[in-house]
Amino acid sequence: MDLFIGLAAHNEGFKSRRAVVAGMNSGDRVRVERADGEYEGVLLPSSTDDHLVVKLDGGYNVGIDRDAADVEVLAADAYGIGESDEEGGASTVEFDPDLPTIALISTGGTIASTVDYRTGAVTAQFDAEDVLRAVPDLAGRANYRGRVVANILSENMEPAVWHDLAEAVHEEIEAGADGVVVMHGTDTMQYSAAALSFVVDTPVPVVFTGSQRSADRPSSDNVMNAVCAVEAAKSDCAEVLICMHGSESDDVCALHRGTRARKSHTSRRDAFETVGRSPLGSVDYDAETVSFRREHADRGDADLAIAPDLETDVELLKFTPGMDPERLAAHEGRAGLVIEGTGLGHVHTDLIPTVAELVDGGTTVVMTSQCVDGRVCDRVYDTGRDLLDAGVVEAEDTLPETALVKLMWALENAEDPAAAMGESLAGELTAASRPWT
Repeated sequence: MDLFIGLAAHNEGFKSRRAVVAGMNSGDRVRVERADGEYEGVLLPSSTDDHLVVKLDGGYNVGIDRDAADVEVLAADAYGIGESDEEGGASTVEFDPDLPTIALISTGGTIASTVDYRTGAVTAQFDAEDVLRAVPDLAGRANYRGRVVANILSENMEPAVWHDLAEAVHEEIEAGADGVVVMHGTDTMQYSAAALSFVVDTPVPVVFTGSQRSADRPSSDNVMNAVCAVEAAKSDCAEVLICMHGSESDDVCALHRGTRARKSHTSRRDAFETVGRSPLGSVDYDAETVSFRREHADRGDADLAIAPDLETDVELLKFTPGMDPERLAAHEGRAGLVIEGTGLGHVHTDLIPTVAELVDGGTTVVMTSQCVDGRVCDRVYDTGRDLLDAGVVEAEDTLPETALVKLMWALENAEDPAAAMGESLAGELTAASRPWT
């Protein structure tokens, strides 16, 4: 199998846990015998030396107590991933000029996690090389360059990491990558995908993927999501996409536009949806085909550019009945505030004077809706008209999470941030609300 993994020098500190036990390395093909039967597969990294994790040929993983098993190495480094260079973090394997080059960028998350058998908890353990070893099905599909931007669970994501991620994506594309796959935790993936959509103008696909269940779990979705993401990164759709399971079965992955996606279930493998429409496209896992159902940016349409600066003094506030005006007043002096209003974009009339004071003080106040679908329109009722008079900016049908990130970007990069919030910059809002197609 031909894999090229050029781990950047700054990845030092995220070294692979190659040495699982003496005489064996993750990536080796092994046969494990224990009292209840025999197992054969690829040795994966483990969080402790007391347990082995083996990926079986059927795709399932099994955890085995090392002391209760006899292990035979059938083939060293069975998938050709190569030895890690402890100094620079690089692996040297043959490069296939007939294959496209895909940059794999890891930020951590469940797709790059393993189970700590001491506690039973899932922890972010893998670097980019570990992900390749854990998903041997990626072999032969592309040449790979890998780098680690962060090694965090997604609840720890923050704008500073978006900046570093954008720089890494820009550098990889500038260096000739034909596509980029970002390994990311699912809980905040929609924020990061939206951020990259505004920050980077890309001539190639940038595909976010992750998994709802870690690689150690029998029901893990990491293999299919990673494989489909690589196929999407080889496609002609030059946008920021989210690639995750399109159903509970291992049949198809959905491709969601980065600014229109939302995680809508805590644990289902098909947790993501494109709000208000069907997904932009899909990847058939068995047929390895990528298809798109709507208009999209084509490969090469845009010139590579980056505008990574974000105004981080922006908050997202959900209006609730009976909200104390002081909760709004507490945002005095902020650069920006996104409000999730009711229905068409309303708040209690008693809050409107406070909103006006915020605007007068220089805060850009943007209105979105708590409704899953549809757009704000503050011209229908008196409350809405009063909000417009107070200086509120309508975000149309932009999702609240996307509006937060967009406002961060607009305050730093747009000549008129308020006007920019009403324009579609990366497919985040539609010209008119239509029934699902």
